[in-house]
Amino acid sequence: MKPAEFHEIQPSIPQEPGIYKYFDREGTLIYVGKAKNIRKRVSSYFTGQKTSRKTAELVRRIDRIEFTIASSEQDALLLENSLIKEFQPRFNIDLKDDKTYPYIVIRNEAFPRVFLTRRMIRDGSEYLGPFTSSGKVREMLAFIRQHVQIRTCKLNLSEKQVAKGKYKVCLEYHLGNCKGPCTGLQTEADYQEGLQRLRGILKGNLSPILQHYKAEMKKHAEALAFEQAEILRRKIEHLKHYYAVGSAVINPRLGDLDVFSIADGDDLAFVNFLMVRGGTIIDTHSIEIRKKIDEPDPEVLSLAVRHLRETFRSEAQEIIIPMMIEFPGDGVQLTIPKAGDKRKLLDMSIRNVEHFRREWKRRRTLQLEANAEAENTLLDRLQADLSLPVLPVHIECFDNSNFQGSYPVSAMVCFRDGKPSKNDYRHYKVQTVTGINDFATMTEVVFRRYTKLKDEGLPLPQLVIIDGGKGQLGAAMESIRKLDLTGKMTVVGLAKQEEEIFFPGDSESLKLPWDSPSLMLIRRIRDEVHRFGITFHRQQRSKGTFRNQLEDIDGIGKQTAENLLRTFKSVKRVADASLESLEVVIGPAKARIIFEHFRQDA
Repeated sequence: MKPAEFHEIQPSIPQEPGIYKYFDREGTLIYVGKAKNIRKRVSSYFTGQKTSRKTAELVRRIDRIEFTIASSEQDALLLENSLIKEFQPRFNIDLKDDKTYPYIVIRNEAFPRVFLTRRMIRDGSEYLGPFTSSGKVREMLAFIRQHVQIRTCKLNLSEKQVAKGKYKVCLEYHLGNCKGPCTGLQTEADYQEGLQRLRGILKGNLSPILQHYKAEMKKHAEALAFEQAEILRRKIEHLKHYYAVGSAVINPRLGDLDVFSIADGDDLAFVNFLMVRGGTIIDTHSIEIRKKIDEPDPEVLSLAVRHLRETFRSEAQEIIIPMMIEFPGDGVQLTIPKAGDKRKLLDMSIRNVEHFRREWKRRRTLQLEANAEAENTLLDRLQADLSLPVLPVHIECFDNSNFQGSYPVSAMVCFRDGKPSKNDYRHYKVQTVTGINDFATMTEVVFRRYTKLKDEGLPLPQLVIIDGGKGQLGAAMESIRKLDLTGKMTVVGLAKQEEEIFFPGDSESLKLPWDSPSLMLIRRIRDEVHRFGITFHRQQRSKGTFRNQLEDIDGIGKQTAENLLRTFKSVKRVADASLESLEVVIGPAKARIIFEHFRQDA
């Protein structure tokens, strides 16, 4: 949409809070935004002096604008959030998270089992979490089983089944890890009490379980059962040590908090989330967000806060943040701390997000360097295996394609530094060859390609691969010699069946090991030229660009010609077919026309 077109509709846009939606020419929703004043916000897209490239691209695609007035900014925020989730417009920040997070599930059954899962099934079971690390969840479950006796078997422990008395206690009972509910040695109430302690441990609320252990320890001591009392004392110390090492206790009086911070990275933003429960940091998680247009940090952080709180099912009533954001939560307090324990938490989150950003950039750099090093090593290996005079940083590969012996085309793909350079790919419609002649076709397209490079003064490839054996290689070399390019680049042929490599003039082929990195690269280039050529061929057929030469025979239409090619596979086989075999496919009348046409030509 051009600014002049926008000015025509500008007066009709309301000056109230709400959301605006941008659609392209196909009617696809490409962006959803919210605003205190819809007209003012939308106008900024068309009148802004310093518009980024991404925003300019968005504006260029806008064909239609729709808006919805909301009763408040909070309602607009909620509506924007739901529309982004539902339609996922391409220019909005993508907050989809492909990762599935682990939960601890307490199954909805008699004497519930407790285990790790990544699937939430609505069967009445209780799901605790999600957690950021499955390793941490397994560690927590192992720790919990040392303090809470819960069953690990899959038996049906309904009251009716237990009453039948067909179960026996297993090794877990004798090891003290289970109280034997399968034989009626443990009541449902006692088991539920253990599950309550489990919930407390997971939430970092140790007070109830510590009090329970201390009371039990005192009873054993009074009964002079000092061995059992010592076991409980060790469990108390184990619990305290586990949480002292695994969690950072800031201040128990802080209660439940969510702490967020953001670090900007050009096209990316990085957000850290600290989950504080009872004054203890029980989990932390950092994410990267790819920005589609130049969204300001408060807007990105607002979306990330909503996404992370929803993902981790947080119900904390206070959010600690470094800047004020819009957040649609009744009763949720937003705090920007200046000092004290809350400021310490925010500083910790900021240190975490900065570390995450540095590590992301470091890994990215190492990955790029590793990829570049691997590609250079591979090209060195290819140079050595083929005895090339120079490193093949520029490789081109040719292939002919036809459909059932008709419609010939050719394709060329280009690889630079071991990677596809798709801007340099070329298609060729055969111009000088009549019928199907792979050799003549290869001669034509190689001549056309390198005539163009030579005339325009463009650099030649170091290696040219011809998909085919000695025949196609010889046809290509005709054009190379005609253009006086012999010796200026290495040309090889790749046999289709045995994957042998032929050099011009050599009687013997070069056979590289099937798992050789060099052959794998050559095979990859060959497969790419096949894919590229076949795709072009299909496009041309679907456009009706080709004309089957059988259609040039009077009385033979397109459908008849296609049926013949589908059956006989090539025009030559149609020409050699007997009258009887033609009649089976297209009937006596048309078979006579085809049969006499080719006999007359002969």
